[in-house]
Amino acid sequence: MGGETRFRVLIAERNPLVVAALTDMISRDRRFDLVGNVQTGEAFLQAASAATAQFDLAVVGWKLSDMNGASLLTEMQQRNLCARIVIFSNDHDVAILRQCVRLGAQGFCYQFDDPAVLFDTLTAVAQGRICIPYVDVSKINDTPLSRLTTRERELLSVLADGWTNIQIAARTGISENTVKYHLKNLYEKLDIRNRAMAVALYAGERNRDRL
Repeated sequence: MGGETRFRVLIAERNPLVVAALTDMISRDRRFDLVGNVQTGEAFLQAASAATAQFDLAVVGWKLSDMNGASLLTEMQQRNLCARIVIFSNDHDVAILRQCVRLGAQGFCYQFDDPAVLFDTLTAVAQGRICIPYVDVSKINDTPLSRLTTRERELLSVLADGWTNIQIAARTGISENTVKYHLKNLYEKLDIRNRAMAVALYAGERNRDRL
């Protein structure tokens, strides 16, 4: 190992126990040099925007003290910052994985994976490769709302604006019973039970789109 390059690693994580565990593991591996840790996304962005980068890659928790991984990756894009990032998530929601891939994360692994998985991921990303768990890339942009028709999305939009069934019927020229029929189909397609759940789902989707 004498002449081989050691990759400099920065940890971005809000949980002190996770930081301590990562610090211990990374410090023991001769392929890496741990250069420090931060708890906030803003601190990470400052480190990534330094004139001379102080790290080669970073292990980034999904939830930092001031933002989540999606917000951080979006800020990286908006500020034209380049850094090799491995998202280290404690949430097994595949939607998070898909979101990270869409936003340009080079690596992704779960906190409950075997440590060897993390080191394999770090090594691959440090060497310029992408390393993520299996996900069907043909469905990377799939969300519950992406499967709706244009008319169904319009209906969901006016629901979110607070329109009643009577208002929807009057303004679209269909009967109130037809509105109820369309809503029933919409709820079934989204696997929800009522208007409140539909509005909440729509609001969450719009918030993710803004990231």
